[in-house]
Amino acid sequence: MRDAGPLHSPWPRPPEPGAAVEVAEGVLWLRLPLPMALDHVNVYALDEGESWTVVDTGISSRRSREIWEGLLAGPLAGKPVSRVIVTHHHPDHVGLAGWFQARGADLWITRTAWLFARMLQLDEQAHPAPETLAFWRGAGMDAALYARRSRERPFNFSDTVASMPLGFRRLGEGDVLRAAGREWDIRLGQGHAPDHLTLWSRDCSLVIGGDQLLPSISPNLGVYATEPLADPVADWLGSCARLSRFAREDHIVLPGHRLPFTGLPLRLTQMIENHESALMRLAAFLRQPRTACACFAPLFRRPIGEAEYTLALAEAVGHLNHMYLTGRVRRWQRADGAYLFQIEDATDG
Repeated sequence: MRDAGPLHSPWPRPPEPGAAVEVAEGVLWLRLPLPMALDHVNVYALDEGESWTVVDTGISSRRSREIWEGLLAGPLAGKPVSRVIVTHHHPDHVGLAGWFQARGADLWITRTAWLFARMLQLDEQAHPAPETLAFWRGAGMDAALYARRSRERPFNFSDTVASMPLGFRRLGEGDVLRAAGREWDIRLGQGHAPDHLTLWSRDCSLVIGGDQLLPSISPNLGVYATEPLADPVADWLGSCARLSRFAREDHIVLPGHRLPFTGLPLRLTQMIENHESALMRLAAFLRQPRTACACFAPLFRRPIGEAEYTLALAEAVGHLNHMYLTGRVRRWQRADGAYLFQIEDATDG
């Protein structure tokens, strides 16, 4: 077994919006702002000589487009973007893929991510769908919050994702692509997003990790009304264990958020232990029957505000689904539609 060294960032400060940091020959680190608590997303530009390959794009917004126009004229030296590689279908990563396509770029992405992104981009809703309302009730959403959100226009994917034309190049597990003068192995992760791309250079120590490989935060492992009995925690733990077989101490991981880092073997171990510890805390808390939304305190160990409530709900359901599907807890439904979970060896009362 290899010793796992500490995490370290070779670059202690990120690039400002509109600027770039060269992390290796022909590889630029760029950063786009996000209008949320996690206020940025990292994207990368790979030099192809006469053009660029861009990995992830930021959300579709006027500000993002303005920043990209400045990047293209400045750090990217006026050369066009000929290819966009998207790691997964979430808006901060795929948001401007269609905008680049309209300017002549090819889109390279997994089939699952493309199907999710295009389906969600076309699915605009004025009010939450009945299935979403039932899902919120099943999780035990706060009654006042439920009453208000059931009347409001929900977030729509198209709010921050540009229209996506037909056509993409499919990437899958085991594929090899060439970019920035290097060969890159494609390895897929699961749990945060289906078929999440990671790129591992054969010619240097770079790994482009997206949200599958983050240095100091865990990505959301959420369940939604589209697949209410999904088990993203099992998918995540399995992916971390599988990717750890390829991780080396000298790898420099270029993540979707925060700072690039070394120490990938340790980080993969930490990500597994983080969720195993959360499951242990939940097991102790579920000596009594609880709804998913009652489990925020032991799961997150910090206050959950209204802005992050829905993401917390999704992740709480994800962890409880894992415990239920692996036989650690039982569940049943109350008259109001909420599911209660209790550890299997607990006694009532």
